[in-house]
Amino acid sequence: MKLNNLILAGLLPLVSIGAQAKVNDLLQEVKISAASQEADIKNNQIIFHGPVEVTQGSIKILASELRAFSKEKNSGKILIATGNPATYSQVMEDGRPASASAKEIRYELSSRTLTLIGDATLEQEGSQVTGSQIRYNIEQQQLIAESSGKDRVITIIQPENYQEQIQPENKPEEKPEQPEQEKQ
Repeated sequence: MKLNNLILAGLLPLVSIGAQAKVNDLLQEVKISAASQEADIKNNQIIFHGPVEVTQGSIKILASELRAFSKEKNSGKILIATGNPATYSQVMEDGRPASASAKEIRYELSSRTLTLIGDATLEQEGSQVTGSQIRYNIEQQQLIAESSGKDRVITIIQPENYQEQIQPENKPEEKPEQPEQEKQ
């Protein structure tokens, strides 16, 4: 029982993307920048050819190709980004970054659901979850990771003091100041 509580406590910072995500991000416009696009107006679908960049507040998706469409009339927009890999990043309310990558990233705007398919990875503060598919509901803060075949879902949890242990690279070591008597 203690081990389950420890694992759960370690996972909470990793899956707290929705809890700490910038509230304003989901209220911002979605901007899509691409090398080219083609529209299938009859089927309410647009295909963007890459490189493609999608931004919504601090949310950023980078992909080789993006399909944007609605399932049915007024049922909400869906973005499907593909790449090798496609990536997702977002800055949390406290300024810490969270990132994800997969061969396909499906972002359903109306349900605030992110689905990562194929070599899926979700990472925050050095901790990560990997599997063949990860589904995360941002509003409900629910994460489901799955793998297929002999592959396994892998979770890496960093110790609580992980961020304190990381030293910025290329920063010269500061030497403690010597007292006045020793300088002479």
